Amino acid sequence: MSQTNEQISVQEETQVLDALDVWLKKEVANQVRHFDHEDEYPHEIVAQMKDMGLFSLMYPVKYGGLGFSASSYTKVITKLSETWMSLAGVINTHMMLGQLIERFGTTEQQSYFLPRLTNAELHGALCLTEPDAGTDLQGIKTHAKRDGDRYVLNGSKMWVTNGMYGSLYAVLTKTDPNAQPAHRGMTMFLAEKDVGFNVDGKLKKLGYRGVESAALSFDDYSISSDRVLGGVEGKGLQHAMGGLELGRINVAARAVGVARAAMDDAVKYAQERETFGKPICEHQSIQIKLADMATRVEASRLLVEQAADKYDKGERCDMEAGMAKLFASESALENATEAMRVHGGYGYSKEFDVERYYRDAPLMCIGEGTNELQRLLIAKQLVKRSPI
Repeated sequence: MSQTNEQISVQEETQVLDALDVWLKKEVANQVRHFDHEDEYPHEIVAQMKDMGLFSLMYPVKYGGLGFSASSYTKVITKLSETWMSLAGVINTHMMLGQLIERFGTTEQQSYFLPRLTNAELHGALCLTEPDAGTDLQGIKTHAKRDGDRYVLNGSKMWVTNGMYGSLYAVLTKTDPNAQPAHRGMTMFLAEKDVGFNVDGKLKKLGYRGVESAALSFDDYSISSDRVLGGVEGKGLQHAMGGLELGRINVAARAVGVARAAMDDAVKYAQERETFGKPICEHQSIQIKLADMATRVEASRLLVEQAADKYDKGERCDMEAGMAKLFASESALENATEAMRVHGGYGYSKEFDVERYYRDAPLMCIGEGTNELQRLLIAKQLVKRSPI
């Protein structure tokens, strides 16, 4: 959603990015391997992110936020991901929840939640995916039954970033399981932890470590009817899809960061490592890899910029977001693989960051809608926008 009247200036954006770069190099970079290898939540780093205002980036100035556009926000996400992609996840779902409330929430919901999210009193999370429903959100089973002026929720959610340490959750449910089509019976709730809201544990993952992905369950969890996002039943899938536009742009921006980090490490190592009497960067086979890696980074970055710009203008951008997410995530995966090959045996060692890129990159091909789904969405939009 465009916030053109409140956006920061180019100079202010540059100052934020410069300060972020200094902080990442000074406070974060030397700790990443520890938190990643131990899969330990970086409480102190997250606290510093709050102090720096990173939780308020896209929140409106009138609520105390920085008023970042999506275009400016993606630059922050890319920079974070160049150092440690997991940190981008800490603030992304928080930002997506804020955008959902700002775009679809009632006036009362906006005035009650947005200031508390802006100052990080609340930490936002999204609860969409379930054990048997991911890409097909209309297949969810979590249901909410009306009980006077309240609803009673039962069901379970999976892969919830900020699931353990969050405090405000957008929960997608079915209020009418028999509705046809199914999306007409889907409703989003703004839920805080209370009796019946269970955090069942942290999921063990290949990559994207340090930041928790949790399993949640609802056991006769009671919630007030004024917590229905927008105040009206039946709009839940519409809300989720609106949030996923920003989510896919964010995933693409993360992928650009990982792709660039992999490229930078490969370029550096190729100048240091020598074989057959010369640095390997002088071998044509390595040069071809580096050239392709650099091209993928720049092409991905431009696709992210295009999608973010359309989002800021309030234009439909599901095709552009899908293109950016598809291409950038595949580029991150390919760059991570090629960086490992450039490093040879050392790329397989935990003493180098390349193996982390190799583990982190696949997430972007799956999260916020698989790349197979992105291809279908792109094709459908392409045909729809090109009638004969």
